[in-house]
Amino acid sequence: MEEFQVVRALAALGQPHRLKVFRALVVAGDAGLTPGTISEALALPAATLSFHLKELAVAGLVTQERASRHVIYRADYAFMNALLAYLTDHCCEGASGIDTPTACCDTRANA
Repeated sequence: MEEFQVVRALAALGQPHRLKVFRALVVAGDAGLTPGTISEALALPAATLSFHLKELAVAGLVTQERASRHVIYRADYAFMNALLAYLTDHCCEGASGIDTPTACCDTRANA
């Protein structure tokens, strides 16, 4: 994963409504959700939701698929896992005072 992709994804998730939409899509799983369902569940106006879904799609966090007259949005789990792996692999890169690159990611060290 490239650094610009990470920055774009984190920026997209840095907005509260988009984070809620993404979380709802992650919970929905492979079935995904229609914009109407998301709008109703999160009490977001359709125009607002459309904007946020577009931003999440541009960032690579969600996919969309047309099913008849509906559009189904799904979390892109491969991209999400790559983002998490990037953050985990690079969490301590360049940090001073840390002996091993994985020390900051070791949950035992923070206990």
